Amino acid sequence: MSVSRMLKEYLDREHVHYDMLPHPEAFRALAIAHALKTPEKEMAKVVIVKVDERFVMAVLPASWQVDLHRLREIFMTHHVRLATEDEVKDLFPDCEVGAMPPFGILYGLPVYVDRSLIEDEEIVFQAGTHSEAIRMRYADFAALVLPVVGEFHRSPSEVR
Repeated sequence: MSVSRMLKEYLDREHVHYDMLPHPEAFRALAIAHALKTPEKEMAKVVIVKVDERFVMAVLPASWQVDLHRLREIFMTHHVRLATEDEVKDLFPDCEVGAMPPFGILYGLPVYVDRSLIEDEEIVFQAGTHSEAIRMRYADFAALVLPVVGEFHRSPSEVR
């Protein structure tokens, strides 16, 4: 499978500069960051969570984990959980499972970006496959996606 057709068409239609970054097949954002020699903090991963009865994209640095407790506070509900692989597969029909780009606008999903990602000038993310990523300016990404910015990460030091 190649890069998400919907994503490429959308970025081209919006005349946004981006770089396609082919890399050896990898299934984890950290592995992609290492393969591309990209700082782990600039490599964004997408985690799909189910909040009550709807799905939401949570986007955070590759080496960090989603803190479901913080998301429960943000959404003011106790019903927040990680989406299952089957649920994710159905939400992103043009993407390989687990390689969805952080463009909820293309899939009818709201996007929440962890505050830590807005500090960097660029963002790198999977492009719908396990062998291609995209690098673009964070400001361009934010202008297209209009994400809600919050703090919902657990850094590697907090996990231990």
